[in-house]
Amino acid sequence: MSGILIAQRFCGPPSSGNGGYCAGLLAKGIPGPATAVLKARIPLDVPLDLEGDAGRQVLTGDGGEIIGEGAPASAAALPEVPTPPTWDAAIAAEARHIGIGQRFHPICFSCGPERGEGDGLRVFAGQVEGEAEGYLACTWTPHANFADADGRIPTEVIWAALDCPGFFAWVVREGRHGALLGTMTGEVLRHPHAGEPCIVTAWPLERSGRKETSGVALFAAGGELLARAHQVWIVMNAPPRPPAA
Repeated sequence: MSGILIAQRFCGPPSSGNGGYCAGLLAKGIPGPATAVLKARIPLDVPLDLEGDAGRQVLTGDGGEIIGEGAPASAAALPEVPTPPTWDAAIAAEARHIGIGQRFHPICFSCGPERGEGDGLRVFAGQVEGEAEGYLACTWTPHANFADADGRIPTEVIWAALDCPGFFAWVVREGRHGALLGTMTGEVLRHPHAGEPCIVTAWPLERSGRKETSGVALFAAGGELLARAHQVWIVMNAPPRPPAA
């Protein structure tokens, strides 16, 4: 068992850990594809316990409450990844990020516009011109502040970069609503270096009841697939639906 503390810096909502970051911590010790399930709000700045091995990781809070679990996954659970847009198209998509004109989570580690370079990831995925509604992209160049001792970006930061774009894919397609990341199944094929230009993509897959599933991916600027993941989001309030014809 090892002690862990998730600092306020890694928040999603102001009082809870960023879902992708925390899911990435649960997946980090598992080789190959991994699934992380978040079961409760992730408290910030309090001691937590992370225990397990390459077969299972468990994050527990005060009193032994299970906050999240990680386990190996099959590659069959991962989404087929569409060809990424060009670098220029990804830059253009950023200007369409829905969070520019609307306030969502302004201090979120992944997508918060009030976080500065090197403090937050500033991943602003927007609709790609000419693609199906909800297919989003943006550029992302990881800051050196997030690198490990070898200058590469660790799993938990990569998963955090992929977190919010999957939510915004459904916001663009269905309208504004709230949702929390419940499950994320992903793999990192290559860890990018700090300062390496990357492209993030996201697309909606299926909606069933209160569950929305998304695909997300990370590419090098030249199109090399670096990471991909399947997400399940739990809707907190139903998106608006158009009236029946």
